[in-house]
Amino acid sequence: MKKTLTQPSEPSDSAMLARVDRRYFLRSAGVAAATGAFILGACTEQDLMSDDTVDLGEGDFGILNYAYALEQLEAAFYTQVMMTPYLNMTDMEKWILTDIRDHEIVHREFFKTALGSKAIKGLTPNFSAIDFADRKSVLGAAKLFEDTGVAAYNGAGKLIKDVNYLLVAGKIVSVEARHASAIADLINPNALEFAGGQINNMGLENAFSPSVILSGVQPFVMDKISGKNLPR
Repeated sequence: MKKTLTQPSEPSDSAMLARVDRRYFLRSAGVAAATGAFILGACTEQDLMSDDTVDLGEGDFGILNYAYALEQLEAAFYTQVMMTPYLNMTDMEKWILTDIRDHEIVHREFFKTALGSKAIKGLTPNFSAIDFADRKSVLGAAKLFEDTGVAAYNGAGKLIKDVNYLLVAGKIVSVEARHASAIADLINPNALEFAGGQINNMGLENAFSPSVILSGVQPFVMDKISGKNLPR
């Protein structure tokens, strides 16, 4: 059902995606890459000490915030990867990982702008379990994040009411799946199991509910994230 909002800063559901300019996102991603401004949420003393829980919200806005949170995590991860490349990273690997980083930044900024004042805050990542100097550690984490992202979009699709949002989610998940395949190939080149074990016996990608996904990614985020009000 459409919402009627009186505040000009909070557009209606149907108007949210219409205001998103593709050129803006490509341009903002380029600026971010040049300035380093895309680092996920500055880690301040207040952030670390806060017991506040980030509530994703409800309805389609909640699902968009759910996707926004995941894209924040991925963008921050690949940003760190390219700021501190692991030992003996090849030119091909740099090209692939840089490309993925730029995609994730565009995805993150898309959701941030589409949500407007309803967007959750910038989250603070916790990558202490990842050794960014080690190729195996970095690519293992990349595989986890990409596989998780694909399963998250697949699982959330049925919860989206607005077909415009569903269309965008379908386009983004196809890109995330390409990322997952590229990472799997870097880990195990020319393997017969190119999908990294993420295809079930029905020939379909995994699909997990938000509660499962949020539980899995929580160790990588300092903020407490709650999806209790998300549609089920």
